[in-house]
Amino acid sequence: MTAFAAGSADKGKEVFDQCSVCHNADSAEQKIGPGLKGLFKHDKLANGKPVNEANVRVKIDEGGNGMPAYKEILSNQEKDDVVAYLKTL
Repeated sequence: MTAFAAGSADKGKEVFDQCSVCHNADSAEQKIGPGLKGLFKHDKLANGKPVNEANVRVKIDEGGNGMPAYKEILSNQEKDDVVAYLKTL
């Protein structure tokens, strides 16, 4: 398991603005993509993998199922920040 640098949830909220086009942060209701409220309280991601920082990070990097890949779009720090923010939902 890879250890990630601690992210800033406040900065992650700002980065998440571009995610909010497709994802709700304040509910689990489907928008274009799944709602992300309580994401880290779920057992599994939509792809069936366990919810943990590494698997969420892979989903951000690789996208899939209609979601674009953000590997080359977001910096590693921005991804750390988004993961920190998602943990607060």
